[in-house]
Amino acid sequence: MLSQQSYVKEGKHAIMIGIYKETLQHIPALIVVDAEKYNEALPVHTYFHGYTSCKENQLHLAYRLAEKGYRVVLPDSRYHGDRTENLSQQEVQVRFWQIVKENVSDLAIIKEELERRDLLLDGRIGVGGTSMGGITTAAALTQYDWIKASTILMGSPKLVRLAEEMVEGIRTQGIEIPLTDEQLQKEVDSLRPYDLSLNMDRLQERPIFFWHGDKDPVVPYDHSYQFYNDAIPSYRNPESIRFLTEVGRDHKVSTFAITETAKWLEMHL
Repeated sequence: MLSQQSYVKEGKHAIMIGIYKETLQHIPALIVVDAEKYNEALPVHTYFHGYTSCKENQLHLAYRLAEKGYRVVLPDSRYHGDRTENLSQQEVQVRFWQIVKENVSDLAIIKEELERRDLLLDGRIGVGGTSMGGITTAAALTQYDWIKASTILMGSPKLVRLAEEMVEGIRTQGIEIPLTDEQLQKEVDSLRPYDLSLNMDRLQERPIFFWHGDKDPVVPYDHSYQFYNDAIPSYRNPESIRFLTEVGRDHKVSTFAITETAKWLEMHL
């Protein structure tokens, strides 16, 4: 079933942006695109939301990109939005890395479905995300060489380090983890193939944009910033990799970040 809500941009040529609620195979998603170009092949940016969020909360960025001629796909992650199940917050929390891995698998399904419908222009597909979605983006870069550009907002490319820090944080809070130490270590080790900081050769000089507030108390700022500094030497074109710091910003994406992300992606995808 497909539904549509439209907005009009005033200017020399009015553009009607359509928001379409669809299911891509089993994945509920919003498709945001110039309504007149709904059936045309276009460059695509798939954008993943953060933990406890949902696809609808990413519409502000999607609208900016749709204005620039992109088809934007906003999927719901497992246990979120239209995929919510009858689980407690703690039960969802211990599945965090399972969700990230499933997001990575979902991305391939989304690409396959868009290609089946002849809606992807010249293989121009990007991926991005906020927080958990940014972590997903970094993980996806280790798995798929067909990603042309990526945008990571408040994410971490250091999955193993982040997982270890998350476990320590949960223990510090006195929350019981329903896994043995052996099971926990196995879970952390399973992230190594997805950890972009441990597989930097997978970057292959592909364009990548980072935004992070330096006062983020949730996803450590230094994870992405250190990674960025380590990655710069592998880029012959320094304009292909950018890190934008917002001083004093915590774990909340600003309007400034959205604007700069859209500008950067327009140049690289």
